[in-house]
This record gives sequence, C-alpha cells and structure tokens, in this order.
Amino acid sequence: MQDKVNLLDFDASGLAEFFARHGETASRARMRAHQLMRWVHQEKVTDFSAMTDIARACREMLSAQACVCPPSVMRDTLSEDGTRKFLFDVGQGNAVETVFIPEDRRGTLCISTQAGCALDCAFCSTGKQGFNRNLTVAEIIGQLWQATRLLEADRIAHPVEKGEDGRIISNVVLMGMGEPLANLDNVVAALHLMLDDHAYGLSRRRVTVSTSGIVPAMDRLREACPVALAVSLHAPDDALRDRLVPINRKYPLDELMAACRRYLEKAPRDFVTFEYVMLDGVNDHDDDARKLIRLTKDVPCKFNLIPFNPFPGSDFRRSRADRVRRFADILMKAGIITTTRRTRGDDIDAACGQLAGQVKDKTARAASAARKLKPHDRSHSGRTVIGIRPVAR
Repeated sequence: MQDKVNLLDFDASGLAEFFARHGETASRARMRAHQLMRWVHQEKVTDFSAMTDIARACREMLSAQACVCPPSVMRDTLSEDGTRKFLFDVGQGNAVETVFIPEDRRGTLCISTQAGCALDCAFCSTGKQGFNRNLTVAEIIGQLWQATRLLEADRIAHPVEKGEDGRIISNVVLMGMGEPLANLDNVVAALHLMLDDHAYGLSRRRVTVSTSGIVPAMDRLREACPVALAVSLHAPDDALRDRLVPINRKYPLDELMAACRRYLEKAPRDFVTFEYVMLDGVNDHDDDARKLIRLTKDVPCKFNLIPFNPFPGSDFRRSRADRVRRFADILMKAGIITTTRRTRGDDIDAACGQLAGQVKDKTARAASAARKLKPHDRSHSGRTVIGIRPVAR
C-alpha cells in the first residue's frame, strides 16, 4: 500500500503543485491550496470529510491519497513561571523539544529544526546530544500546529494572556534544537507557512531565525524569505569563537559581519540581534565588551546577553550578575541597545542552551559526553508534567 502524503510538508506552492498533479487547473489548484491551508492550519481540522467548502470528489481524493500528520506529543511540562515545554516524537527513536514562553502582551514559541545538532557549540546541551537528521517541514510547522492547538484547548486549566494581536502565540523563534540554516530548504517552507495569511499570518518582524553563522545560507535566506535575524555570536574575536562556536573556523568573524550587513538590505528589521551567552571568566571581561564594540561598529545591531544555563557535564559557570551589568553598561555607553535575557523555564530544563530532547546520535559525541558525567550530574530536577496527550488525527 502506497504511503499517504503528509500535507503538512507543503507550503502554498507545494500544495498547489499537489492539486495540479491530481488534475486541477492552475487557478483551481491555488484555490484548493488556500482552502486546505485554512482548514488545516487555522481550524486544526485533520478530517478531510469535514472540510465542507471543498468539493466531495476532491475530499475523497484527499482521504485516499493524503493525511495531516503532525508529530505526536510525548510529554507536556509546565514550569513554575508559566513556561511550557513540549517533547515531540519525530520517529526512529528521536524526539525534539519546543518551548512556549508567555510574557506580558506576547507569547513566544521556540521551535526546533533538527534532531540534535552537528555544530557542537561548547556551551550548548543540544550539541552534546549529537546529531541524527534534519526535521521535515511537517515536523517543524507541526510544532507550531500542535502548540497552538494545545494552548487554545487548555486556556481554562492553564490560562495564558493573549498578545496585542489577539494570538496566544504572537512570536516564533527558530532557536530550539539544531542549526536552522543547516536545514534551509525545509526551514524556508515552514517560514512561508508561518507568514501566509491562509495559515498563521505572522509578521516577518515577529518570526526570528537564529544562526551560528553559516554565511552562504544567510545569503540564501535573505533572498528566499528574509525574516528577523539573530546571530549566536558569543565571542569578540576569532581565537575564542573558534573554541566556543566551531563553525567560526569555516566562516570567521569578518565574513560573518559582512553577511550580516548584506542581510540587512532586505531584512524586516533594521538591525541584527547578537546573542551572547555570558560565561564566567571566559568571555565576560571589560575588554571583551570593548572588542565587541569595535567588531560590530559597521553592523546596526542590538545585543541580547544570556545568562549561561548549566547542564550535566558542562565545564562553564554563569557570569555573576554584577559582571553582566558592567558588561551591558559598557555596550550601552557605546550606543548599542543591550538587554539581558531573563532566565525562563530553567526548573524544567527549558532555558536557553538546555534543550536536549532524545537523539539517536550518528556521531560519537553523545557517548563521549556521557562518559564525562559525574554521578550527581545524572539526577533530574522536579517538574510538573501536565500529561501525555494523543495526537489528533
């Protein structure tokens, strides 16, 4: 029996091509694509027979040939501060984590793009899990599909304030597990769905892609789907960044800064956000801040300072609060907008750098990291598990 086509894998153009292959004219294929997107992404309907404005013959074809299959929810965990972490089953022993962060007047969903990560940044838990594969479009957009459905369904038991635009999820950041630009084609298709008014209708300014600095892919994203850009910088010079963010050995800082300037030519915001994890005694000296000012002098930017979030086996420590304030003050006195990220969800390992999921590692990295763990590193903090829910079919 032929496998059914998962329609979550298609953006509008992909769906139009699907309908064209099944005999629809070009104009009718586009119409059908928009109809289906509204049912699937806005109404969360997965039963084709319930899509009453689509012709019966088309619905019968869809029932025979296609499905709407988001990743299923393995675990749903709620932090004391309201942060919510979902663990999604993406098959073959892999699972990825997605985090919802409620804030005043907005709600942000942090989405994963790979099962694991191949880049192995020194301070990140995901990288220590190794790498298995890229996520499909369905597995990327399915995180938004499922989170929207679950948050709407649970508004009474777990109230969440809607944002200014009336949405529970008003912002999406591709900052979860994996390097988004190492999975560019699938990420771009998922971005198209996030932005499409027939699907989620998010503004380009409210969708952010974070990258460690894959320069050719930054240029391709600029042309294909320029959304807000965040760059994981974390060091003021090549010598330190080579150690902390190994991709820097291939795309050093001068190339990265040039790519940032090119990206801004088409970006929806007039600045790049530089993410900078604060590591005690490593990259948090006054001189490091001054080097950053010189490094970014030709790149309109803001800095987001991130307190390091520890994970089992890590050799780093979080910078002291007074050191972070001093570092931020140096940047701000140079005219650079600088914020310090408030740690959210660290009691459920949902904070920045802590996402790990379950990865069937194809490298030797996970086994190596496990050998380094001390006995007390293997314990887990207490957490509130909302439950395990069956996926809607």
